[in-house]
Amino acid sequence: MKLLHIDSSITGDQSVSRELTARTVAAWVATHPGTQVERLDLATAVVPHLSADALGFRTGQAAATDAQRRENALSEVLVSQFLAADVVVIGAPLYNFTIPTQLKAWIDRVAQAGRTFTYTDKGAVGLAGGKTVIVALTRGGVYSTSEGGRAMEHQETYLQTVLGFFGITDVRFVRAEGVAMGAEPRAKALAEAAGEIQARVNEGAVAEAA
Repeated sequence: MKLLHIDSSITGDQSVSRELTARTVAAWVATHPGTQVERLDLATAVVPHLSADALGFRTGQAAATDAQRRENALSEVLVSQFLAADVVVIGAPLYNFTIPTQLKAWIDRVAQAGRTFTYTDKGAVGLAGGKTVIVALTRGGVYSTSEGGRAMEHQETYLQTVLGFFGITDVRFVRAEGVAMGAEPRAKALAEAAGEIQARVNEGAVAEAA
């Protein structure tokens, strides 16, 4: 079993999402001995945003320029890494009501027609199904408990949509909210998230035993 561990927070050792993804990966490996873990840190191994050259894979290699071939090679590495993983753990802090730009750049690279999705006469069909994705969501405020808060966040909703578009139906979320609202709310959020991590990991164990 291969697990891809992705972090996108830019705050280094102060990052709550990095702490949660580390705990999630450790819990998964403990439950699934022998899991091979590969790490992708999008804050240090920065993925360039899409450009006209980065869309070269859509024009076909034969007509691609040298710049497009270089961009194609990077996109190919990333999408192949993603497709090879059985489990993906993603750290996604809330930045300005959505995901970090670093994570969006990665998504734009792996969102490739013919690799992670395809178009048919009945609409788009995901090609990356069969994976388990666990997303550690961190938020300075609290968004999940009110209609207004849920309308403001474009983090969980976006990730659920794009992963579903790729054909992934087993998407599990761990939330730590209110981490910027003081020491006590932060500690409470982390404690609750720790319990959620084990529950999300155990979902897979229950399914395998059934």
